[in-house]
Amino acid sequence: MKELVIGGVKASELTAQYGTPLYVYDQQKLEANLEAYTTYFKSDVFQTRILYASKAFQTIGMLDLIAEYGLGVDVVSSGELYTALKSTMPVEKIYFHGNNKTTEELRMALETGVKHMVVDNVMELEELAGLAAEYKEKLQVQIRLNVGIEAHTHEYIVTTHIDSKFGIAFGSSDYEACIAILKKSDYLALEGFHVHIGSQIFEMDAWYAAIDKMLGYLQTFSEPLTLNLGGGFGVRYTDADQPMPIKENMAQIVTYLEDKLQETGVKIREVMIEPGRSLVAEAGTTLYEIGYQKKTPNKQYYFVDGGMGDNIRPSLYQADYSCDVANNMTAEKSELVTVAGKYCESGDVLIHDVYLPPVKKGDILAVYSTGAYGYAMSSNYNRNATPAVVFVKDGESRVIVKRQTLADLIRNDVKTEADKHA
Repeated sequence: MKELVIGGVKASELTAQYGTPLYVYDQQKLEANLEAYTTYFKSDVFQTRILYASKAFQTIGMLDLIAEYGLGVDVVSSGELYTALKSTMPVEKIYFHGNNKTTEELRMALETGVKHMVVDNVMELEELAGLAAEYKEKLQVQIRLNVGIEAHTHEYIVTTHIDSKFGIAFGSSDYEACIAILKKSDYLALEGFHVHIGSQIFEMDAWYAAIDKMLGYLQTFSEPLTLNLGGGFGVRYTDADQPMPIKENMAQIVTYLEDKLQETGVKIREVMIEPGRSLVAEAGTTLYEIGYQKKTPNKQYYFVDGGMGDNIRPSLYQADYSCDVANNMTAEKSELVTVAGKYCESGDVLIHDVYLPPVKKGDILAVYSTGAYGYAMSSNYNRNATPAVVFVKDGESRVIVKRQTLADLIRNDVKTEADKHA
């Protein structure tokens, strides 16, 4: 009865110590991915910079690890910015994204020393220009462009449709207005352009098309600017996914860029990428305790003690995952089952129609590649506490995020006057 081992620790030992559901990250896999990006995203022709797209999985512990490898980070909210500032990440390596930054968030960025802003629309840039003048702070600005390239992925995670909520079109009236604002401002300087063509991208043609378009835009400027290609590099969730290894993916992008720069004569100050999911997804596994099982006329259900509260992606956009019974890895997978959660929603299904061995109450289910957007999108629906997060490496485990307690769930609740006197 072989058991799943993560980072040198048995799954049963992890669940016994930390409970379930439990987010487990293999730190060695995280470090291998970081090493691959920092090693292979390099060029003798242009400068390179890697920013971690922290929305995938952001905690102080994760950002401390990212900082060790010299990466910067992109943030999209005051909460993400606050977390980054509380980590060892240098403030000069923080880039502030987002299509609807509030005035308070912009002020927070200026007051805490953030120097790099990725602007999504004219109204934002107008406000930013006024605030920068008020604070007398000089900022570097990237304009997010919508290049109209549609990566082959789910509709909800494609971000460059012509009518997308993100970005503006090069040459449009909005674009021209942004350039005019930058030229007029004494405090804002155009750092370059940002593009993000989608997520879970496996085809290199999409990257090449985006590069071609962006170089065409950069060619219209006399001074070298930064080209930020965003992220979206695909990962493996099931056997149907065939992602390119980081080494090969980076080599092809760098080589294509180098050839195109030589061909076009375009000069670039720096090229950036923003990997998020591809750094953390496959390093993460969620462990659940299997509870009741139920057979209906057409289905066999295995229920687990988590679900859409710790992994909303299957319910949100039909994401697929693979799994195993972690404490019985060698048993024959003879049962066609649906793995469902404990939440009061019929859509709370983690995995449809997967073959697993027969189980008993108390067995452990491991769902793989949950390192991206599991913890980040977790909720307290049905007043369930969010799971703990642990890193494991070389047979040792450590808590990165504590499990919420019942007291945590009501910490911000305010009693009515009637309750106070009851």
